[in-house]
Amino acid sequence: MTLFLPRRDGGGVRAYEPRTAPRDPRPVGATGIAGAAGFTGVAGTGSPASRTVFAAAHVVADPRADATPDGPAALDWDATLAFRRHLWSHGLCVAEAMDTAQRGMGLDWAGAAELIRRSGAEAKAVGGRIACGVGTDQLDRSADTLRIRRAYEEQLAVAEESGAQAVLLASRALAATATGPEDYQELYGHLLRQAAEPVILHWLGPMFDPALEGYWGSADPDAATETLLEIVAAHPDKVDGVKVSLLDAGREVALRRRLPAGVRCYTGDDFHYPELIAGDDQGFSHALLGIFDPLGPLAAEAVRVLDTGDPDGFRALLDPTVALSRHLFEPPTRFYKTGVVLLAWLAGHQGHFVMPGGLQSARSLPHLARAYELADGLGLFPDPARAEARMRALLTVYGVPQ
Repeated sequence: MTLFLPRRDGGGVRAYEPRTAPRDPRPVGATGIAGAAGFTGVAGTGSPASRTVFAAAHVVADPRADATPDGPAALDWDATLAFRRHLWSHGLCVAEAMDTAQRGMGLDWAGAAELIRRSGAEAKAVGGRIACGVGTDQLDRSADTLRIRRAYEEQLAVAEESGAQAVLLASRALAATATGPEDYQELYGHLLRQAAEPVILHWLGPMFDPALEGYWGSADPDAATETLLEIVAAHPDKVDGVKVSLLDAGREVALRRRLPAGVRCYTGDDFHYPELIAGDDQGFSHALLGIFDPLGPLAAEAVRVLDTGDPDGFRALLDPTVALSRHLFEPPTRFYKTGVVLLAWLAGHQGHFVMPGGLQSARSLPHLARAYELADGLGLFPDPARAEARMRALLTVYGVPQ
């Protein structure tokens, strides 16, 4: 049935004909590599072999909780953990308690700590790989260096006790307090020396969080890169990889080529991920991406095609998804989570479109309608009729006649 979607230019509505069937997964080839839609094993079985692929997962709010925008997040734990099992079932790794999970945008440290503990236990139960964000969001931005270090240590202990790999998140408090590169070198050196296992360092650009402007001690990205590389070079045995979220493919490639042997580059570039993961004759990026939350099954399928030595087949599957990703992550980029959760609701992974902090209102109806249209065109919804009915209900609530 026809849906009437609002135009982004304010010029009324336009007719859209939803698809009636989901996409067909890539068939099993001569190599015997099955597409993600055919995966039936336990978590970890059938995982991509040539790349390490993390999907940064969103959290599911409890819509019945009497929560307020500035109060603690109330989560639906069953639905939240079920979504992680969904990602593991397709052979993906889960990046937990990252910015996709609304760290600092609806989810406070107490909620994140509980999320890490519960997801860590779930990962152990099903055999899934998990990495968890470790930061300083128990602090305000006026904290001194000692309090920042102790905050990181507290969160690092929670992640390690939960059996998760740590991702050292960029700290708003450190960005506000540090006076130069040496403050980053001293603090990160301390944390890396005491980490039980190699960690992932996270460079999150200001387009994702304006409070992180000037991270690594300089607003000049070239100078910031040098500081980050010096930290990695001083502790290569404690750095599993660097997650780069700058939306600048050229800068990521340049940094990737200078990392010490054995230190991975994890792309966090939601604009250029196909080319960065495919790589070139000098290397490639692994992945830790928010867009792989809604793209999970398709992304896993694409990387398994890459495993067979078929980069063209990989790009044929993943390139068409870039338009959706660029739309979800358009400025102001930090509100991409709204589109991610919309697609999770439309795909049937949760029963509502409600987010911690009321963030479901952070994007306009035309933006949401376009996200639906792009995702439907890709065949991302397992039940297109359900997705259509839910989108129709949302449009009606917003006052768009159907």
